[in-house]
Amino acid sequence: MIWQVVHEILAKTGLKFEAQKREDGRPFIDKIISCSEDYWQGRTISDCLYHLEMGALGMDVTKVAGDGAFAFYHAFVSILSGKHDVIMIVAYRKESEANKSVIENAAFDPVYLRPLGIDFLIAAAMQANRYMNKYAITEEQCAEVVVKNKKNGLLNPYAQEPMELTISDVLKSEMLSYPIKRLDCKPISDGACAVVLAKEDVARLLTDKPIWVAGVGNCYDAHNPGDRDLADCLSLEVAAKKAYEMAGIRNPAEQIHVAEISEEYSYQELLWMEGLGLCGRGEAGSFIEKGVTKIGGSLPVNPSGGVLSGNPSGVSGLVRVAEASLQLKGEAGKRQIPKAEMALAHGFYGQNGQAHCVCILRK
Repeated sequence: MIWQVVHEILAKTGLKFEAQKREDGRPFIDKIISCSEDYWQGRTISDCLYHLEMGALGMDVTKVAGDGAFAFYHAFVSILSGKHDVIMIVAYRKESEANKSVIENAAFDPVYLRPLGIDFLIAAAMQANRYMNKYAITEEQCAEVVVKNKKNGLLNPYAQEPMELTISDVLKSEMLSYPIKRLDCKPISDGACAVVLAKEDVARLLTDKPIWVAGVGNCYDAHNPGDRDLADCLSLEVAAKKAYEMAGIRNPAEQIHVAEISEEYSYQELLWMEGLGLCGRGEAGSFIEKGVTKIGGSLPVNPSGGVLSGNPSGVSGLVRVAEASLQLKGEAGKRQIPKAEMALAHGFYGQNGQAHCVCILRK
């Protein structure tokens, strides 16, 4: 999987690696940032197993453990430092050969929470209950997110589980941990994504349609879910505020033309929309009902089909960056949003959205 996406990047850009510096003076990749998690790979310093596939032999390599959006953030500040000109970010995860619940359980406090057997599904169910009760969000509104995103996935050749569904289909699917049902969850996924980020003058040499990073922001909240109100995602609000200030955005609902939001569970798209300031507190449910976030709506959210249509956790944030870039380039195919000039890409990791990263991209 890693080789496939790296090979495609090299074929599209004509780039080579620092160890193969070109004599013609053309730009070359001088740093690689990998995004993976040792628990999922099954060993420590797991990225060392994939240096050949990433082209990282003899290269400057940094590993980011978490979500691909944070790896993109790291690449951004690495270029701003002046030390690097061209960075390739590679995020990868294989969920099909691991016990998801056991791995996620290891993220919790080892004394009080881990012995309870809690995983991200159970934690998400607690958050969903708190959010839905506080703001009168309904199961039908959450199901509408699934219907929208799975249908959008039919337009995306990369989607893993696109399908036509009804709200009734979602509500009748197997209950996993109330109120989360099977169709409210992302599928188990294997996947990889690669993105190239370059300083301005180099970017103009690599493509005639460069996409610019207008703003970025990230923030980490308390590790213990009991130390925060799960209905209010403070870390996302802080990350979004940083990104908006950098990008000069005062009214995100009007200035952002398309949003790619990481939603491993249906309620998260609604909650994260509110945290991003795309609507007011408790308003996301009515937004989805009115069709505001559909392709063709005033603020399309996840025209790619989102994570619910199939991306591995950890890779999903970088996929959101890639999908937002395709939209701005006008290369999103059947899922293209017309006249998209400004896009938002979002990633998160940790229980109940402990850490969030927001990237604002523009044409």
